[in-house]
Amino acid sequence: MIRLAIRVARADAEVALAELLELAPAGVEEVDRGDTIEYAVYGAAGELPTLPDLRAAAGAALVDVMTTEVADDWASRWRDFHRPVTVGGRLHVRPPWADPSAARTGLLDIVIDPNQAFGTGAHDTTRLCLEALLELTPGGPLVDLGSGSGVLAIAAAKLGWGPVRAIDHEREAVAAARENARVNGVELEVRHGDLRHGGLAPSARTVVANLLRPLLEHVARCGFDGEPPRVLVAGGLLRAEAGAIAVAFAAGHRLRERERRERGVWAALTLERPPDEPRRASTGKRRAAVDTPG
Repeated sequence: MIRLAIRVARADAEVALAELLELAPAGVEEVDRGDTIEYAVYGAAGELPTLPDLRAAAGAALVDVMTTEVADDWASRWRDFHRPVTVGGRLHVRPPWADPSAARTGLLDIVIDPNQAFGTGAHDTTRLCLEALLELTPGGPLVDLGSGSGVLAIAAAKLGWGPVRAIDHEREAVAAARENARVNGVELEVRHGDLRHGGLAPSARTVVANLLRPLLEHVARCGFDGEPPRVLVAGGLLRAEAGAIAVAFAAGHRLRERERRERGVWAALTLERPPDEPRRASTGKRRAAVDTPG
């Protein structure tokens, strides 16, 4: 097993992380080195991101890249990295090897095996989206764009939304979300779809989109495959990016900012249309690339 680590300048660390997560959807280990921040991933030779891709993702923030052989305890270290989190005093998101005692304390227990898919509840972007869901009134159909491990879709199903669709462009994420839904005893429609190569975004009354800025800009620009959502939770944003995304959805789809949540350098927006405003169909003319069955 190999540990591949990249060190970046502290001032640019979060911007670099947003790019690195595209290459490492299962998440990265973060180590504070003082003037630099180190992000590391684990894997076998041939499974890790390539050095050119890492350097391109880090850009000018790059300080150093290094690889080391991992000792025999790598599996326990990997498990230590994925710890249970409690969100909003109501949800307890944990890996399958963690103590399930939270279910006996009245918290809603969500079991997520991180496997090869991003989203265990620990990263700030996921937690902000979960917190936003907890502030909404559950009910009706929901679409989770960029579903990763399925944690947001599973939480929505357990909270009372339905039917729930989960969409991701990574085949590994589709498989992980289906398995995690089975373990949690919820019904999800999990499909493969790739917004990055064009197409309209699937829509529902509520849409959760924990995506990076370029994909959110694409959705705001190209629209949805039917009526725009009544409520859109947009995560995966740096604080400095949130304002522009709010403006883009207000201009293109009359979705106005209801709430902005921030943690560290990350932000999530809850956007909604006024209840007295009728829905109107998206102006996009292309079928959604995400309609491809998984």
